Amino acid sequence: MIKITLPDGSIKEFEKNSTPIDVAKSISEGLARNIISAKFNDTVVETTTPLTTDGLLTLYSWNDTEGKKAFWHSSAHVLAQAIEELYKGVKLTIGPAIENGFYYDVDFGDHVVSDKDFKTIENKMIEIARGKHEFSMREASKAEALQLYKDNPYKTELIENLEDGTITFCDHSTFTDLCRGGHIPNTGIIKAVKILSVAGAYWRGDEKNKQLTRVYGISFPKQKELTEYLELLEEAKRRDHRKLGKELQLFTFSQKVGQGLPLWLPKGAALRERLENFLKKAQKKAGYEMVVTPHIGQKELYVTSGHYAKYGEDSFQPITTPKADEEFLLKPMNCPHHCEIYNNQQWSYKDLPKRFAEFGTVYRYEQSGELHGLTRVRGFTQDDAHIFCTPEQLDSEFKNVIDLVLYVFGSLGFENFTAQVSIRDPKTPKKYIGEVANWEKAEQAIINAAKDKGLNFVIEEGEAAFYGPKLDFMVKDALGRQWQLGTIQVDYNLPERFELTYKGSDNETHRPVMIHRAPFGSMERFIAILLEHTAGNFPLWLMPTQVSVLTLSEKYENYGQKVLDLLENHEIRAVIDNRSETIGKKIREAEMNKVPYMVILGESEENEGTISVRKHGGEDLGTISVDKFSELITAEINKTLKQF
Repeated sequence: MIKITLPDGSIKEFEKNSTPIDVAKSISEGLARNIISAKFNDTVVETTTPLTTDGLLTLYSWNDTEGKKAFWHSSAHVLAQAIEELYKGVKLTIGPAIENGFYYDVDFGDHVVSDKDFKTIENKMIEIARGKHEFSMREASKAEALQLYKDNPYKTELIENLEDGTITFCDHSTFTDLCRGGHIPNTGIIKAVKILSVAGAYWRGDEKNKQLTRVYGISFPKQKELTEYLELLEEAKRRDHRKLGKELQLFTFSQKVGQGLPLWLPKGAALRERLENFLKKAQKKAGYEMVVTPHIGQKELYVTSGHYAKYGEDSFQPITTPKADEEFLLKPMNCPHHCEIYNNQQWSYKDLPKRFAEFGTVYRYEQSGELHGLTRVRGFTQDDAHIFCTPEQLDSEFKNVIDLVLYVFGSLGFENFTAQVSIRDPKTPKKYIGEVANWEKAEQAIINAAKDKGLNFVIEEGEAAFYGPKLDFMVKDALGRQWQLGTIQVDYNLPERFELTYKGSDNETHRPVMIHRAPFGSMERFIAILLEHTAGNFPLWLMPTQVSVLTLSEKYENYGQKVLDLLENHEIRAVIDNRSETIGKKIREAEMNKVPYMVILGESEENEGTISVRKHGGEDLGTISVDKFSELITAEINKTLKQF
């Protein structure tokens, strides 16, 4: 007999070689019908895998992230089989599950695949799925695996890097693939599939290698879920920040300036400035001091910090000068510069904490294929700050930063989020710098703060920064998509590397603890996500134009200017449209520009000294005075813009 521990802590005894599905059946037949994947002692297993030792078993359904991962991984196998059957002579490479769906990288040889072929591939996948073929894992020797793929250089390369005795295949129907496991019971569970797109992808992500065709797809256990997902995709297209940014004239890109380097237009620059001022005001209340650092730094600075060793190849090439052996880098991070600002003088424990903040622009050489609008760029501005404090101050300082992040989210309408405590993976110590004891202290400090603040949080192994653990805020937008926004990191390592000190109450020299934090993360990415979350309908306090004054004809131009002046006196951002166009056209254009309120002026409004107000979306608010309207605007701003 073996003892199986379930996630709720209960322990049940089963005969050796019982499977996860046997365990599920012992709980209920209904549960067994819904289980599609499992994990045993931190290893993903099939639902039919014999369990031979005591251990912790977690069962997954479609509603679990791990369940979806197994579902989509299995669907990638079906996609690969469909492609092999439809296009003779292709060479398969790898096909993982991704956040939404799956892909398979394929060397199609002389075949060309486009969106015209998607339906054919989908039909073949559904035909295969209806066969209800079981997924079955088996071990193979290295020699056997190499023989199977003797005509496939991609699979051969993968196998050459594996140890004999660790190689496994997954079989279903007439198809077999090199695979580590993690599948649903059979293909019949796949009821609906959609091929979403094709794109170029270099083998192993290396531009020096051959470019393959990456086929993206998604699948579901019900047709209804696919229909809903496709509707969501269409809404996402309508909300695409690249489309909205162009329509609202916020930003642009230029090939002459360079890929991944956004140019902010006047309206976008004003939007950024309002976001910066909003955070600066809160930071000032919280005791931060603004600093400014250069856009470049000597290479040695980033060697000292450890960034060059970890991210050197992702940086722009060093800038050389006429002086021998002198090299500079475009700044990839602000923290080394802030360490040097701290090192400018000797501090006492009475001076701490020191909170240095900067909207610092940094540069990283992202691969051209990975660039995407504002969410993945080569030059971006971080709302960066670094707090240097005593170990005794760490808890309160960390909690204060949590309060600041929550204030930012609340004022911008991000209400649905979870906190993620990102810790190191003890199995890969080479990924991190510093002593284990310091890591343990830092990780525990974050967990304690998250608990004390009542955050809904999860712990994710292996997601820490190389120099320290962090608290990441995972926000769901209006479409239910999850984004990482806002991060707080505890760092014992950079103070060591930069030899940062302060004089303690015992008159001895001590190391400060460093907190890295960025509530927005990067201005570019944050604005992109905010654009898509709000569909361009920003909170009223943030809107570039809050009111558009529309005159019925040129006769009311003077009254329109008077109303505009009154609104501006109330600090309302307004523009006037007194062109000789129809009022219908003026309203349509104001609607397209997402202007929250339209003030319409004609003869009766001028005679009575009033304004007719129309809200974005068509709601008529009637005729009121400018003062009353200003009160309405102020009340709405106060409702959304939280007090810090």
